Amino acid sequence: MLKIYNTMSQSIEEFKSLHAGEVNMYVCGPTVYNYFHIGNARVFLVFDTIRKYLEYSGYKVKFAQNVTDIDDKIIKKAASEGVLWSAIAEKYTTAYLEDLAKLNVTPADINPKATEEIPAMLALIQNLMDKGIAYVSKNGVYYDVTKFEGYGKLSHQKMDELVEGARVEVDEEKKNPLDFALWKFSKPGEPSWEAPWGAGRPGWHIECSAMSGKHLGATFDIHGGGADLVFPHHENERAQSEAANGVTFVNYWMHVGYLNIRGEKMSKSKGNFAFIRDILNDYMQDKENTANVIRLFILSAHYRGPLDFSNDNMDSVRNGYREIYYTAQRLAQVKAKPAASFVGRDFIKEFKEAMDEDFNTSKAIACVYDCAAAAKTELGKKNIESFVLLGKTMLEMCAVLKITPVLKTIDAQITELAKQIDLLRKEKQYEKADILKKQAAETGYMLEFTAAGTFAIKELK
Repeated sequence: MLKIYNTMSQSIEEFKSLHAGEVNMYVCGPTVYNYFHIGNARVFLVFDTIRKYLEYSGYKVKFAQNVTDIDDKIIKKAASEGVLWSAIAEKYTTAYLEDLAKLNVTPADINPKATEEIPAMLALIQNLMDKGIAYVSKNGVYYDVTKFEGYGKLSHQKMDELVEGARVEVDEEKKNPLDFALWKFSKPGEPSWEAPWGAGRPGWHIECSAMSGKHLGATFDIHGGGADLVFPHHENERAQSEAANGVTFVNYWMHVGYLNIRGEKMSKSKGNFAFIRDILNDYMQDKENTANVIRLFILSAHYRGPLDFSNDNMDSVRNGYREIYYTAQRLAQVKAKPAASFVGRDFIKEFKEAMDEDFNTSKAIACVYDCAAAAKTELGKKNIESFVLLGKTMLEMCAVLKITPVLKTIDAQITELAKQIDLLRKEKQYEKADILKKQAAETGYMLEFTAAGTFAIKELK
């Protein structure tokens, strides 16, 4: 039975989808004015994993994630570089999709861009205007938060306790400090679209309400994002969607915890942030498996908890992944059928129980590690069929977490060296055998000589 922590209720709830066997999920995507960093990557990877587990559990998932390709930050970046705002949006949208692909993140079923969904936003704003919940000022169209009963319920704050914070517009023309822009009238030289109230561009919050409503319906199952989006973004999404449609907007709100850099809160002003493409390029020599190590690091902590990024913490995770990688290589070199069963722990059962516990990936990963260790033990006992069963079980769990090792074809030179060394060892010519083992090591391979056979293991670097 799957249970999820709901930010709205601040409790673990049994998950029940609106439609049996189906899940509609929306996750806030990037504002494309720069490359995305490791903190953004945490959100993308967590929900990619959640999506995969839901599918593994038998659900048909409809996943939508937007791209904010018009925003004050994009306009500012374009001005600083002396290019069109659209050039900035196009450049970083392309980079975003490239980096997601390198991280093995499955593309969203629906990946709408804000600039392509203006008609849906205008219709939603008009709905709010007609109901007297939105008003026009000299700077744009604003949402009147006093007209929505229960504003602050998602962020668990009372109206009089809410203060203006990050990405809350300061405008003397607003009726209330917490009112937010639905439509911003354009200034000279800024991009704009025609609207009944005047040419301009959408506010940040309206796009997600319009897109999710259009593609997933007025009410859908899961809405996700980073913890920093609870207020004001998700609070405002909920307010405008429920005021317009008169029904519950989202049944389960999920938020990913903060990521720190070497013990400090990540901040671009401090310069202590890391672009994901730099980590992918620079952290490991083994580019094919770098994404798996990054994902394993992200999933090593529960998604709602804090996570600290540092080379030491990444190295620790890489050491754990090394055993998974080596087990997969041994399995690929064994020609045997799996045993019918394994007398001992039921790793798949434990794995599912962990993931059903609000997607507890840290516990699930412990199952993967334990399964790899058990497989190695069975190999040492020459229980080859049990080793194969446990190896395949490990790979099944890896597939759900999307950390399946990427294996390379063993060089013919290494295969030949292994045969020569085997022969020398049988003839007890150990010194000559050691010389050949060193030759193999220089090519990046370790040769394991066990009672169960010889294995050529590509080192993880």
